[in-house]
Amino acid sequence: MKTFLNISDIDVTFPTPKGEFTALQSVDLKINKGEFVSLIGHSGCGKSTVLNVIAGLVQAKRGGVILKDKEVNAPGPERAVVFQNHSLLPWLTAYQNVELAVKQVFRKTKSAAEIKDWIEYNLKLVYMDHAMNKRPDEMSGGMKQRIGIARALAMQPEVLLMDEPFGALDALTRAHLQDSLMEIQDELKNTVVMITHDVDEAVLLSDRIVMMTNGPAATVGEILDVNLPRPRERLSLAEDPEYNHLRSQVLTFLYEKQAKIETVKRTKASPSSKKNDAVA
Repeated sequence: MKTFLNISDIDVTFPTPKGEFTALQSVDLKINKGEFVSLIGHSGCGKSTVLNVIAGLVQAKRGGVILKDKEVNAPGPERAVVFQNHSLLPWLTAYQNVELAVKQVFRKTKSAAEIKDWIEYNLKLVYMDHAMNKRPDEMSGGMKQRIGIARALAMQPEVLLMDEPFGALDALTRAHLQDSLMEIQDELKNTVVMITHDVDEAVLLSDRIVMMTNGPAATVGEILDVNLPRPRERLSLAEDPEYNHLRSQVLTFLYEKQAKIETVKRTKASPSSKKNDAVA
């Protein structure tokens, strides 16, 4: 299968008062069309930086991103981003917030009636058509996040980028939105790249889980294939041996393998270690 999204051996650095900081080093990842990929790792491992490079918001120092044989070097409507913060304009209704994105992308190709139908269709996808005339201050956190997802989907992106979209929500709302996202992705066949800190979320939603090493100079540590059949039911998966095996593999990487690596790094960097090396 031909690669749809190719993150090709990227390095990303940022200037600091103390010199150049290497956030990512040699990150290489190939994603197929319609695939759901989760990025997981400890805070500071560069997950958001990877997402921002795909979005065209950050430029790599070395390497690059190719989407459908075209280089990504700036933001574009074929890549929509859903942030942890919904980023809705507070003075606009849910309908109007989605309308802004739709008109930006389709104002030359859709009639006014088609735009109206398209906005309502995307609000229905996230079960928010009943609240289309509400403003953000009249909505719960989960409702606002649904509108943010509807706005992104309404751009009809080829790649949906999600930066911890459910991280600030309570457990029940989070579960409902995870279920909705699985339904939407099954219907639309979007290619999704999502950042998460939640191991269960990653296993439930993903086709592959990309586990990042700790920063600085973070990179892809391991990639785990999730071959659980779809559609996935969270209650039945709770007792599924394969689900629990996959969950265990991610936890082992995050809390055992990475802990050992950090211990080695600290030992090599400690003054006592350098003194012992000098004596030896």
